[in-house]
Amino acid sequence: MTYETLTLVTDDRGVATLTLDRPERHNAMSGMMIEELDRAARELGADRDVRAVVLTGAGTSFCAGADLGWMKAQFTASRDDRLAEARRLAMMLHRLNTLPKPLIGRVQGQAYGGGIGLIAVCDVAIAIEDAKLGLTETRLGLIPATIGPYVLARMGEGRARRVFMSARLFSGKEGVELGLVARAVPVEALNEAVEAEVRPYLSASPDAVAAAKALARSLGPRIDDGVIDATIARLADSWDSAAAREGIAAFFEKRKPAWSR
Repeated sequence: MTYETLTLVTDDRGVATLTLDRPERHNAMSGMMIEELDRAARELGADRDVRAVVLTGAGTSFCAGADLGWMKAQFTASRDDRLAEARRLAMMLHRLNTLPKPLIGRVQGQAYGGGIGLIAVCDVAIAIEDAKLGLTETRLGLIPATIGPYVLARMGEGRARRVFMSARLFSGKEGVELGLVARAVPVEALNEAVEAEVRPYLSASPDAVAAAKALARSLGPRIDDGVIDATIARLADSWDSAAAREGIAAFFEKRKPAWSR
């Protein structure tokens, strides 16, 4: 299958590399990218020849969060339309989180907002040491709602609360301390570190790997339909808030929001 916002290449070992391919937009997530990530997850999950999936970005950024055009559309959309779009995002994250293949994040650059969510749904993620990472939603008067269950499942509540609300940026090295990424390495060592995560799966039973992943997910924090529905509603509420109206308007007007000091 072909994609407009992604590239997908599978080598002769069955290792698929799924690349966010909008480098001119820092791989920000548009409505099309959300749809294509969901479709890619379905296709990779059903492909018996795929043994492992590497998720990465083209260019200097992993994923800079939401695309500006997508944000503008949400700013003027009705609540029902916002709920529908939030559901598409939430279900794409759920699809990747439950992918019946090992998902390895190759974080070669900055990741903000939804980009942190993509890292959190990986089974393991490797970042470059000086990657800039951040849950930046509150700068816009929004909250990290649909990505929240995955971020909390990965970091644990105590570590997540260090960065979940403040919107401060942190490095790949601090991402290790926070539990978001497993290792932070120099950029020249990134491919080798990712390969070290991939290689063991090539000698493991794919069916057993899928079953073990499903077991781990069932024993971990609950992320079921009720949790997903609640986060969708929280995101829609956030978009409806006065804080979001001010924060997003300030962003597009290239000024500081009223609360900024």
